[in-house]
Amino acid sequence: MESKGVPCNNNRKDNKMKRKEILERKKAMDELIKVASAEKDHLSAFHALRRYQTEGLSACLESGRGDKLSSSQKQFIQNLLKANMEGPYGTEWPAEEKVKRREMVAPEARYIFVYEEALDAKTPSELPERTSATCVEENGRGPMLGFLHFRFLMEEESPVLYVYELQLEPRVQGKGLGKFLMQLIELIARKNHMGAVVLTVQKANLVAMSFYTNKMRYVISTISPSKVDPWIGTQKSYEILCKSFSNDTKAILEVLLFCTVSELLHQLLPLHIILDIYTSRSE
Repeated sequence: MESKGVPCNNNRKDNKMKRKEILERKKAMDELIKVASAEKDHLSAFHALRRYQTEGLSACLESGRGDKLSSSQKQFIQNLLKANMEGPYGTEWPAEEKVKRREMVAPEARYIFVYEEALDAKTPSELPERTSATCVEENGRGPMLGFLHFRFLMEEESPVLYVYELQLEPRVQGKGLGKFLMQLIELIARKNHMGAVVLTVQKANLVAMSFYTNKMRYVISTISPSKVDPWIGTQKSYEILCKSFSNDTKAILEVLLFCTVSELLHQLLPLHIILDIYTSRSE
Protein backbone atom coordinates (compact mmCIF):
# COMPACT_ATOMS: atom_id res chain seq x y z
CA MET A 1 0.00 0.00 0.00
CA GLU A 2 1.49 3.29 -1.13
CA SER A 3 1.82 6.28 1.14
CA LYS A 4 0.42 9.32 -0.65
CA GLY A 5 1.04 12.98 0.08
CA VAL A 6 4.42 12.57 1.77
CA PRO A 7 6.53 13.92 -1.14
CA CYS A 8 4.28 16.97 -1.36
CA ASN A 9 4.60 17.61 2.37
CA ASN A 10 8.37 17.24 2.13
CA ASN A 11 8.48 19.73 -0.72
CA ARG A 12 6.45 22.22 1.29
CA LYS A 13 8.77 21.76 4.23
CA ASP A 14 11.86 22.22 2.04
CA ASN A 15 10.42 25.35 0.45
CA LYS A 16 9.54 26.74 3.86
CA MET A 17 13.08 26.10 5.09
CA LYS A 18 14.55 27.77 2.00
CA ARG A 19 12.34 30.82 2.45
CA LYS A 20 13.38 30.99 6.08
CA GLU A 21 17.07 30.79 5.13
CA ILE A 22 16.63 33.53 2.52
CA LEU A 23 14.84 35.80 4.98
CA GLU A 24 17.47 35.19 7.66
CA ARG A 25 20.27 35.94 5.21
CA LYS A 26 18.55 39.13 4.07
CA LYS A 27 18.06 40.19 7.67
CA ALA A 28 21.75 39.57 8.39
CA MET A 29 22.84 41.53 5.31
CA ASP A 30 20.54 44.43 6.19
CA GLU A 31 22.03 44.47 9.68
CA LEU A 32 25.54 44.70 8.23
CA ILE A 33 24.51 47.75 6.20
CA LYS A 34 22.81 49.31 9.22
CA VAL A 35 25.82 48.83 11.49
CA ALA A 36 28.31 50.07 8.89
CA SER A 37 26.22 53.15 8.14
CA ALA A 38 25.86 53.96 11.85
CA GLU A 39 29.63 54.27 12.34
CA LYS A 40 30.42 57.95 13.00
CA ASP A 41 34.06 57.91 11.94
CA HIS A 42 35.26 55.19 9.58
CA LEU A 43 38.82 56.47 9.90
CA SER A 44 38.97 55.80 13.64
CA ALA A 45 40.12 52.21 13.08
CA PHE A 46 42.92 53.34 10.75
CA HIS A 47 44.76 55.95 12.77
CA ALA A 48 48.05 55.48 10.89
CA LEU A 49 46.31 56.12 7.57
CA ARG A 50 44.80 59.48 8.51
CA ARG A 51 47.74 61.23 6.93
CA TYR A 52 49.36 60.90 3.53
CA GLN A 53 52.82 62.17 2.70
CA THR A 54 54.92 62.07 -0.40
CA GLU A 55 57.48 64.40 -1.92
CA GLY A 56 55.92 67.85 -2.15
CA LEU A 57 52.62 66.86 -0.55
CA SER A 58 51.41 66.40 3.00
CA ALA A 59 47.71 65.75 3.50
CA CYS A 60 45.39 64.72 6.31
CA LEU A 61 42.00 63.02 6.20
CA GLU A 62 38.74 63.77 7.94
CA SER A 63 35.41 61.91 7.98
CA GLY A 64 32.10 63.52 7.07
CA ARG A 65 28.49 62.76 6.18
CA GLY A 66 26.03 64.19 3.70
CA ASP A 67 23.54 65.67 6.14
CA LYS A 68 26.24 67.47 8.14
CA LEU A 69 28.23 69.22 5.40
CA SER A 70 29.27 72.82 5.97
CA SER A 71 28.46 75.41 3.31
CA SER A 72 32.16 75.60 2.36
CA GLN A 73 32.33 71.82 1.94
CA LYS A 74 29.23 71.83 -0.26
CA GLN A 75 30.67 74.60 -2.41
CA PHE A 76 34.00 72.82 -2.76
CA ILE A 77 32.31 69.55 -3.76
CA GLN A 78 30.15 71.27 -6.38
CA ASN A 79 33.06 73.24 -7.84
CA LEU A 80 35.42 70.26 -8.03
CA LEU A 81 32.76 68.02 -9.55
CA LYS A 82 32.09 70.58 -12.25
CA ALA A 83 35.80 71.10 -12.96
CA ASN A 84 36.59 67.38 -13.17
CA MET A 85 33.40 65.86 -14.60
CA GLU A 86 31.80 68.36 -16.98
CA GLY A 87 34.14 67.19 -19.74
CA PRO A 88 33.58 63.42 -19.40
CA TYR A 89 29.80 63.83 -19.09
CA GLY A 90 29.53 66.21 -22.05
CA THR A 91 25.93 67.11 -22.88
CA GLU A 92 24.69 64.94 -20.00
CA TRP A 93 26.35 67.18 -17.42
CA PRO A 94 23.53 69.71 -16.71
CA ALA A 95 21.13 66.91 -15.74
CA GLU A 96 23.83 64.90 -13.98
CA GLU A 97 24.93 67.92 -11.95
CA LYS A 98 21.46 68.18 -10.43
CA VAL A 99 21.55 64.49 -9.52
CA LYS A 100 24.95 64.84 -7.89
CA ARG A 101 23.82 67.82 -5.82
CA ARG A 102 21.00 65.71 -4.38
CA GLU A 103 23.31 62.76 -3.76
CA MET A 104 25.84 65.04 -2.09
CA VAL A 105 23.65 65.86 0.91
CA ALA A 106 21.84 62.52 1.35
CA PRO A 107 21.86 61.25 4.98
CA GLU A 108 23.41 57.96 3.86
CA ALA A 109 26.33 59.71 2.11
CA ARG A 110 29.68 59.21 3.84
CA TYR A 111 32.82 61.20 3.08
CA ILE A 112 36.56 61.21 3.44
CA PHE A 113 37.82 64.78 3.00
CA VAL A 114 41.44 65.47 2.11
CA TYR A 115 43.08 68.64 3.44
CA GLU A 116 46.52 70.01 2.76
CA GLU A 117 48.85 70.12 5.72
CA ALA A 118 51.99 72.27 5.96
CA LEU A 119 55.16 70.31 6.54
CA ASP A 120 56.88 73.25 8.29
CA ALA A 121 60.20 71.93 7.02
CA LYS A 122 59.86 68.80 9.17
CA THR A 123 60.33 65.26 8.03
CA PRO A 124 57.41 62.81 8.46
CA SER A 125 59.12 61.16 11.47
CA GLU A 126 59.38 64.52 13.24
CA LEU A 127 55.71 65.36 12.89
CA PRO A 128 53.56 64.59 15.97
CA GLU A 129 51.05 61.78 15.96
CA ARG A 130 47.45 62.94 15.63
CA THR A 131 44.19 61.63 16.98
CA SER A 132 40.84 61.27 15.28
CA ALA A 133 39.75 64.92 15.11
CA THR A 134 43.06 66.77 15.36
CA CYS A 135 44.13 66.30 11.76
CA VAL A 136 43.23 69.88 10.92
CA GLU A 137 42.57 71.47 14.29
CA GLU A 138 46.00 71.87 15.86
CA ASN A 139 47.62 74.06 13.21
CA GLY A 140 44.47 75.30 11.47
CA ARG A 141 42.74 73.72 8.50
CA GLY A 142 44.62 73.89 5.22
CA PRO A 143 42.89 74.07 1.84
CA MET A 144 40.80 71.09 0.79
CA LEU A 145 42.44 68.95 -1.88
CA GLY A 146 39.70 66.45 -2.65
CA PHE A 147 37.09 64.06 -1.30
CA LEU A 148 35.74 60.54 -1.55
CA HIS A 149 31.97 60.01 -1.29
CA PHE A 150 30.86 56.47 -0.46
CA ARG A 151 27.86 54.55 0.85
CA PHE A 152 27.01 51.12 2.23
CA LEU A 153 24.20 49.43 0.32
CA MET A 154 22.87 46.20 -1.12
CA GLU A 155 23.73 45.30 -4.70
CA GLU A 156 22.24 42.11 -6.13
CA GLU A 157 21.51 40.92 -2.56
CA SER A 158 25.15 41.43 -1.53
CA PRO A 159 26.37 44.10 0.91
CA VAL A 160 28.81 46.42 -0.84
CA LEU A 161 30.63 49.69 -0.33
CA TYR A 162 29.72 51.87 -3.32
CA VAL A 163 32.14 54.66 -4.22
CA TYR A 164 30.03 57.49 -5.61
CA GLU A 165 32.85 59.96 -6.15
CA LEU A 166 36.62 60.16 -5.92
CA GLN A 167 37.64 63.69 -6.86
CA LEU A 168 41.02 65.38 -6.45
CA GLU A 169 42.32 68.81 -7.36
CA PRO A 170 44.33 68.61 -10.61
CA ARG A 171 47.48 69.82 -8.84
CA VAL A 172 47.58 66.76 -6.56
CA GLN A 173 46.64 64.16 -9.16
CA GLY A 174 49.37 61.72 -10.15
CA LYS A 175 50.96 61.75 -6.68
CA GLY A 176 49.58 58.43 -5.47
CA LEU A 177 46.83 60.03 -3.40
CA GLY A 178 43.99 58.44 -5.39
CA LYS A 179 45.50 54.97 -5.02
CA PHE A 180 46.00 55.58 -1.30
CA LEU A 181 42.34 56.56 -0.86
CA MET A 182 41.08 53.53 -2.79
CA GLN A 183 43.27 51.18 -0.75
CA LEU A 184 41.90 52.81 2.40
CA ILE A 185 38.30 52.46 1.23
CA GLU A 186 38.91 48.77 0.52
CA LEU A 187 40.14 48.35 4.10
CA ILE A 188 37.01 50.11 5.36
CA ALA A 189 34.86 47.81 3.22
CA ARG A 190 36.56 44.68 4.54
CA LYS A 191 36.38 45.84 8.16
CA ASN A 192 32.62 46.32 7.78
CA HIS A 193 32.19 42.88 6.17
CA MET A 194 31.21 44.20 2.75
CA GLY A 195 31.45 41.73 -0.11
CA ALA A 196 32.90 44.19 -2.60
CA VAL A 197 33.71 47.75 -3.54
CA VAL A 198 31.64 48.95 -6.49
CA LEU A 199 31.86 52.15 -8.52
CA THR A 200 30.71 53.76 -11.76
CA VAL A 201 33.08 55.24 -14.36
CA GLN A 202 32.26 57.28 -17.46
CA LYS A 203 33.58 55.59 -20.60
CA ALA A 204 34.84 58.96 -21.83
CA ASN A 205 37.00 59.31 -18.71
CA LEU A 206 39.86 57.23 -20.06
CA VAL A 207 42.29 58.25 -17.32
CA ALA A 208 39.90 57.10 -14.58
CA MET A 209 39.06 53.88 -16.44
CA SER A 210 42.76 53.03 -16.77
CA PHE A 211 43.39 53.90 -13.12
CA TYR A 212 40.69 51.57 -11.81
CA THR A 213 41.16 48.65 -14.19
CA ASN A 214 44.96 48.67 -14.51
CA LYS A 215 46.35 50.20 -11.33
CA MET A 216 43.61 49.15 -8.88
CA ARG A 217 42.66 45.86 -10.62
CA TYR A 218 38.91 46.45 -10.78
CA VAL A 219 36.84 44.57 -13.36
CA ILE A 220 33.68 45.36 -15.28
CA SER A 221 30.86 43.93 -13.19
CA THR A 222 28.14 41.57 -14.38
CA ILE A 223 25.64 44.32 -13.43
CA SER A 224 27.27 46.81 -15.82
CA PRO A 225 25.06 47.58 -18.86
CA SER A 226 27.67 46.19 -21.27
CA LYS A 227 27.56 42.81 -19.49
CA VAL A 228 23.80 42.70 -18.97
CA ASP A 229 23.19 43.33 -22.67
CA PRO A 230 25.98 44.42 -25.06
CA TRP A 231 23.48 46.26 -27.27
CA ILE A 232 22.18 48.29 -24.34
CA GLY A 233 25.78 48.77 -23.23
CA THR A 234 26.63 50.58 -26.45
CA GLN A 235 23.88 53.09 -25.66
CA LYS A 236 25.17 53.81 -22.14
CA SER A 237 27.99 56.21 -21.32
CA TYR A 238 29.30 54.35 -18.27
CA GLU A 239 30.58 51.07 -16.90
CA ILE A 240 30.11 49.63 -13.41
CA LEU A 241 33.36 48.26 -11.96
CA CYS A 242 33.92 46.15 -8.87
CA LYS A 243 36.46 44.33 -6.74
CA SER A 244 35.03 41.42 -4.75
CA PHE A 245 36.39 40.10 -1.46
CA SER A 246 34.43 36.84 -1.18
CA ASN A 247 33.70 33.97 -3.53
CA ASP A 248 29.94 34.39 -3.03
CA THR A 249 30.04 38.04 -4.06
CA LYS A 250 32.46 37.35 -6.91
CA ALA A 251 30.03 34.76 -8.29
CA ILE A 252 27.33 37.44 -8.35
CA LEU A 253 29.19 40.59 -9.38
CA GLU A 254 32.12 39.31 -11.43
CA VAL A 255 31.44 35.91 -12.97
CA LEU A 256 29.02 35.47 -15.86
CA LEU A 257 27.44 32.06 -15.32
CA PHE A 258 25.54 32.17 -18.59
CA CYS A 259 25.45 34.08 -21.85
CA THR A 260 22.75 36.60 -22.58
CA VAL A 261 20.88 36.31 -25.87
CA SER A 262 22.81 39.31 -27.16
CA GLU A 263 26.17 37.74 -26.28
CA LEU A 264 25.16 34.51 -27.98
CA LEU A 265 24.14 36.39 -31.11
CA HIS A 266 27.46 38.22 -31.17
CA GLN A 267 29.31 34.92 -30.94
CA LEU A 268 27.32 33.08 -33.61
CA LEU A 269 26.14 35.60 -36.20
CA PRO A 270 27.93 37.94 -38.62
CA LEU A 271 27.85 41.63 -37.69
CA HIS A 272 25.53 42.70 -40.54
CA ILE A 273 22.89 40.15 -39.49
CA ILE A 274 23.11 41.29 -35.85
CA LEU A 275 22.59 44.89 -36.95
CA ASP A 276 19.55 43.86 -38.99
CA ILE A 277 18.07 42.09 -35.96
CA TYR A 278 18.58 45.07 -33.66
CA THR A 279 17.28 47.49 -36.28
CA SER A 280 14.08 45.51 -36.76
CA ARG A 281 13.69 45.15 -33.01
CA SER A 282 13.81 48.91 -32.47
CA GLU A 283 11.30 49.70 -35.24
